[in-house]
Amino acid sequence: MKTIGVLTSGGDSQGMNAAVYATVRAAISHGLTVYGIYHGYSGLIRDEVRKLDAKSVEGIIPLGGTVLGTSRCPEMMTSEGKQKAVDVLKKYGIEGLVVIGGDGSFQGAKALSTGYGIKIIGIPGTIDNDLAYTDYTLGFDSAVAVVVNGVEMLRDTMSANDRTCVVEVMGRDCGDIAMFAALICGAEAVCVPEKGYDPDKIVEVIERNARAGKKDNIIIVAEGIRSDGTLDKGHEADKVMKDLLKRLPELNIRSISLGHLQRSGNATVYDRKLGVMMGAHAVKCLAEGKTDRVIGIKNDVVFDEDMLTALAKTKRFNQEIYDLANNLVKY
Repeated sequence: MKTIGVLTSGGDSQGMNAAVYATVRAAISHGLTVYGIYHGYSGLIRDEVRKLDAKSVEGIIPLGGTVLGTSRCPEMMTSEGKQKAVDVLKKYGIEGLVVIGGDGSFQGAKALSTGYGIKIIGIPGTIDNDLAYTDYTLGFDSAVAVVVNGVEMLRDTMSANDRTCVVEVMGRDCGDIAMFAALICGAEAVCVPEKGYDPDKIVEVIERNARAGKKDNIIIVAEGIRSDGTLDKGHEADKVMKDLLKRLPELNIRSISLGHLQRSGNATVYDRKLGVMMGAHAVKCLAEGKTDRVIGIKNDVVFDEDMLTALAKTKRFNQEIYDLANNLVKY
């Protein structure tokens, strides 16, 4: 293999730039030519391809977002779109492609691999931490840090006003951001998609705390929570607040969604390290002729696994973290 490409796709996440940096620098150290593909699969289809060198990625390790840009690409779900992507890869002689993204990006990579024979290595870049084969994905640690920082600031004003605040966080249908953040910042309640949403249980927590003399509460809700099918995705914090006010009309309460702040700002040290290690491992795989693999981390060791096997796995709910987050805040 002489030439590889790298792209970032789907939602951006902190750590992507660290992975791009390591992919480019490792490729050069292996004597490979490396092309950056801008704006994900959409950019690949539109031929937004540029040769990269060591200077191209200087200083990008800590940066949030992605210097390559990213996008959602419905066209990659069509045969015509996939063929355009393959044609552009062939135009530049790109023999191996490093795809940094989440589940949707990996599905696109799988389609190129199984349907067109493109040699693929996937790096998990998504704050949601919703890929089953790896302990952590790039951006998850940084997203949790943003939530914790936000809650710590909210805690000051909520405490001063004896006020409850419902804080909505991202994660799609995975509650990991909500659970880990709730544990770390000592939230009084956490609601995740895997366990459903019961406003009466939150009321019990609020009333129990009030009896103990505590009138300020932080309630963290994941964006994918449901209550008997009545909550549609989006604005969950507002809906939870309204549910609580129906049961506790005198409750002093506010709601806030941290939104895209969770994908913003510099990467944590952990995500920088993870991105660099995963990028270097991806290139090592390609240099050794190992393709159609995804990179992950298990027990703090970076590894690679067959793509089809990895994507077929089901995410295990972290019951231990969930229980701990709920049990440590009892009064």
